[in-house]
Amino acid sequence: MKYKEMYVQPGYLFRRAHQLATAAFNVVTRDYDITPVQMASLVSIKDNAGIDATRLSEIIRFDRTTIGHVIGRLEQKGLIKRAEGSVDKRTKTLHITKKGAQLVDSLSDMTPEISDVILAPLTESERAELLKILQKLDKYASSTSQLASLKTKD
Repeated sequence: MKYKEMYVQPGYLFRRAHQLATAAFNVVTRDYDITPVQMASLVSIKDNAGIDATRLSEIIRFDRTTIGHVIGRLEQKGLIKRAEGSVDKRTKTLHITKKGAQLVDSLSDMTPEISDVILAPLTESERAELLKILQKLDKYASSTSQLASLKTKD
């Protein structure tokens, strides 16, 4: 493959789109010291009080190891707290703090701005079509065991 050929490959384009989305999130939320995965975790914990780390990783579709680090960071920031599970004492349940809930409320107001930055060059119909395609890919990725069985290279 020649280097210019990679510019039209889906994997390359998704990586660039991810960079754009992350940069837009970071610019809009620069005063809040939070990452996109931390925000997704906070929203999910707020909406599902008492979930455990395994369920959180399923909801936001992130691997369990990374979620453990994210939870630790959110707890250090005072945005969530862990509690002993009522059924299984070995399981820690996750709860958002008042500070965490306030942050979610503040950042939720910024979601349209983040989306506008990401989708700026697209027309309204292109935006709708892109979101439809991305939702279809997300549904495919969530429903197929074929993807889960693929080995990744180091």
